[in-house]
Amino acid sequence: MRERTQERRTQEQRTRSRAFSCRLRKLKDDAGSATAEYAIATLAAVGFAGLLVVILRSDAVRQMLTDLIHRALTFAG
Repeated sequence: MRERTQERRTQEQRTRSRAFSCRLRKLKDDAGSATAEYAIATLAAVGFAGLLVVILRSDAVRQMLTDLIHRALTFAG
C-alpha cells in the first residue's frame, strides 16, 4: 500500500514538473515580443511625426499658427 502511494506521489511530481517545463518554455518563446512591440510603437510615432511635419509645412496651417501666436502675445502684453 505504501509503495503504491509513494509511486502515485512520484508520478504526480513528474506530471507537475512537465507542466512547469511546458509553461517555462512558452514564457521563453515570448522573450522578444516586448522588443517587437516597442519597434512597432516607434514606427507608428515616426509615421505620425512625419504626417505632422507635412501638415505643418502647408501655408494655410502656418498662417493660422502665426496668427494664433500673434493674438496670444498681443493679448498678454
